[in-house]
Amino acid sequence: MSDQIVIKVNDLVKKFGDFVANDKISFTVRKGEIFGFLGPNGAGKTTAIKILAGLLAPTSGHVEVAGYDVANHSESIKKEIGYMSQKFTLYNDLTVYENIRFYGGIYGLSNQEIENKAEYYLAELNLQNDRNRLVGKLPLGWRQKLAFTISILHEPSIVFLDEPTSGVDPITRRQFWEMIYKTAAQDITVFVTTHYMDESEYCETVCILVDGKIKSIGAPEDLKKKYDSEDMDEVFLKLVRDKEAYEV
Repeated sequence: MSDQIVIKVNDLVKKFGDFVANDKISFTVRKGEIFGFLGPNGAGKTTAIKILAGLLAPTSGHVEVAGYDVANHSESIKKEIGYMSQKFTLYNDLTVYENIRFYGGIYGLSNQEIENKAEYYLAELNLQNDRNRLVGKLPLGWRQKLAFTISILHEPSIVFLDEPTSGVDPITRRQFWEMIYKTAAQDITVFVTTHYMDESEYCETVCILVDGKIKSIGAPEDLKKKYDSEDMDEVFLKLVRDKEAYEV
């Protein structure tokens, strides 16, 4: 992991009418870092990711992603990132190979690059025999792994993963995290949200959001010591249940 900062967030505020989804949040993320973004449902995680990905404009504050200001250069940011949303993002009525070709074309890859990457990733995922199978016919875990693979097809600087392992079995979750480690080792920053607290232990830095505000941020081991907790699940429960007692 490099010391280079690829995400800078300073006093980010996002409002929807009178509702404040993100309330003056600030943090930085380094190149090649696995950055965990945690919080209960409604904490503002997905809203923040959409702003970082250039899909939503902030109400106020300054946000830079891959050296670009999200308020003025959202289109430039989209070329530098990969994004896997909470909802399944591939086309169920296209085959595995057709999805790779389609997204490779969107990312601006040449036909030869798409062919090379298709062969490589089909082998990596052990899907050579399923290349002509409709994605909708694949088990959920395989679909999730394929969606992640396609999100990094164009070798982005940063990939955003919004609860990527939701609903999959523990073995597939572990395999998915092995893919995340391999991606980070290639100096691609992985920004991931999850509601599985055990997964936060795999992150280098964890940021915990409650009611749109950052309640705590740091390495998992440091947070466990700070809040005198056995594991990250206990840290999370303390921060969520006792909102007033614990501050950043």
